[in-house]
Amino acid sequence: MNPDVSSAPEPPKPIVTGGILPGMAAISMFLLLVTMLNAFAALHGIFGTGAAKYGIFGVCTLLVVGVFGFLRLRRWGWALVTAGCLVMAIGDIYYFGHSHVAFFIVRALLELCFFLYLVRPQVRERLRS
Repeated sequence: MNPDVSSAPEPPKPIVTGGILPGMAAISMFLLLVTMLNAFAALHGIFGTGAAKYGIFGVCTLLVVGVFGFLRLRRWGWALVTAGCLVMAIGDIYYFGHSHVAFFIVRALLELCFFLYLVRPQVRERLRS
């Protein structure tokens, strides 16, 4: 036997927990951009002047708070961002059904991909309570 060659198995590498994945950062940037655009559109009266305008402001505020909680790897932030992706995708599918503009279905598919990324175990195990 050659003394240089070790027959002992290598110890398993520790699982890295914590830290943010690149996809998590990309989803956060996308949601911040969409939220900012919707808030400015509501300010300029695109969504009307009644309850819809203030509803958009409430949803945008909730999503921004969720994104910042998600960037701090909090479970409540992950829950808000995941729900936000799903609700935005459903809304875009609804708008596509009424307007038949391809932009809405493309954005809905992108948001559904984000939702599927967020529910992966690799993302959820990095979160703190």
